[in-house]
Amino acid sequence: MSPSGAKNDQIIKKDGRVIEALPNAFFKIVLEDNREIMGFLSGKMRMNRITILPGDRVSVEMTPYDEKKGRIVYRLK
Repeated sequence: MSPSGAKNDQIIKKDGRVIEALPNAFFKIVLEDNREIMGFLSGKMRMNRITILPGDRVSVEMTPYDEKKGRIVYRLK
């Protein structure tokens, strides 16, 4: 089991586009399948001060337990 507690085979990876920046590093994201979720920055992105703006394409990790929230792990070009 990984240190975060989630098994790697349970993580769902999706790409999407940020449509709105909210307080406390939360973002509203539209996934490629037109679902809208809330996303938050991963710890590494906060530490390295990666800036996310509305319109950016991002890679999101989600769990099968809560498909309305996700963790932003990468900003795509």
